[in-house]
Formats: sequence, C-alpha cells, structure tokens
Amino acid sequence: MSVELKIEGHVATVTLARPDALNAVDLGAEAELQRIWAALEANREVRVIVLTGAGDRAFCVGADMKNPSTTGLEYWAAPRPGGFGGIALRETLNIPVIARVNGFALGGGFEMVLGCDIVVACEEASFGLPEALVGRMPLDGGMTLLQRQIPFRKAMGMMLTGKRIKAAEALALGLINEVVPRAELDAAVARWVNDILACAPLSVQAIKQVVRNTSTMSATQAQALRLPALVAALNSSDSQEGVKAFQEKRKPQWTGT
Repeated sequence: MSVELKIEGHVATVTLARPDALNAVDLGAEAELQRIWAALEANREVRVIVLTGAGDRAFCVGADMKNPSTTGLEYWAAPRPGGFGGIALRETLNIPVIARVNGFALGGGFEMVLGCDIVVACEEASFGLPEALVGRMPLDGGMTLLQRQIPFRKAMGMMLTGKRIKAAEALALGLINEVVPRAELDAAVARWVNDILACAPLSVQAIKQVVRNTSTMSATQAQALRLPALVAALNSSDSQEGVKAFQEKRKPQWTGT
C-alpha cells in the first residue's frame, strides 16, 4: 500500500509509504488518503492522529511528477476534497493531527503540514513551496494557509522564490512546535500524543472545531457560534468527570461521551 494506517488504542498513525519516491503522492495514494481521512472521521475511538512519511529522507515532496500529465487548469479543476492529500484544507476532521516531519516537506507535502494542528520535526527537516520554479502554483492550501500562519513578508518570500527553510527557521517563525534530533523524534511525538490523550477527547475536538471554523470571524461572532462539537462537549459526561476527578485529586477517566 502507498499509504499505511495503524490504529493502536486511541492513536492512529497515517504513513505515506513511498520512500523510494520521497513519499510523493500519486493518484493511488491520493485516493487512499481520502478514504483514510473519511474513515477516521467516523471512528469515535481515535483521539489523536500522527501523520508522517516512511524512511529518513522525506515527509512528503508533494505530487508525484510522474503522474499522468495534466495542465495546470486541469489539475486546479479536479476535485480534491480537503486540499492536498485530503488534509491541507480539511474542515470536517475534528481529531487533532500531529505532523511528524522526518525530512523534506515540499510542495503538497508542506501543504499537508500546514493542515495539521501540531508539527514536530527533526533537525534535518526542511519546508518549502517550490511550485513557481516549475511553472505551477501551490493550489491546494499553500497560497491560502502559509500567509495565515507566518508573517506576510516571510510567506511571500517563500512562495515567490520557491525558497526552502530549515526546521530551526520554521520554529523561529512559529510554523512548527518543536525541533529535535532525529533520534529523539519519536519520543517527542509520543510526548505530544500523551499530552493530548490526557485531555478530554470531546473538549479537544470542540476546541479544534471552533478554532478552525472561526478564524476569519470577529471574536464576538466566534464566541456566539454554537458548533456541534462544542455543544457535544458541554453536554458530555466527561465534562462532569473532569471536575469530579479534580475534586477527588485523581486522574480523570475519559470515556469520550
């Protein structure tokens, strides 16, 4: 399989498994990713997702340039729900997604990173949108997401030149959460996973839904919005369990209900 899904307990790991192609996404991988994200949306047991690439060289270098040739207009017109890889612009997945960046994150691969909630990278990782260098554009989230996540001039400098930045610079820009030596990457991701699992799953999902759906609203408009995940969390038994556990000085036992 070009994409692998592993679920252990409440954690799902999605791995782009084409290391010989630097985990570039071909048509088959794109279809498989769409299927996986839809399945995870419907899985009430999964509380956190880790997205990564196989091997030590690349997270993902974007679309496979060996795909059947299409014009820029044909590519733009083709349906890709959720943006590149089904995740860059996905609005229906409330489960937190952690990007485990183990190497190059370029083009669509960088767009996938921009669509994640938390990003942990090894020191050798690099990020970029090189589409303009090959006569294309970052159509699946890059042009709309990068300018919202880092300062405007930095975003334009990257997109207008195709410039790559290293993990340390991405950290300084606030683009990623943590940079670690490669040998410590899995441990760092595990810490983030465990920190999320320590929180009430419905509260976490509500926070993500509210943040993702209100970013272009005024604070007053956003505060007034009654989104489904928010209502579900407020009505949940976990909301009572959290307070009770605090009063009893014990760890809460989350049920996700």
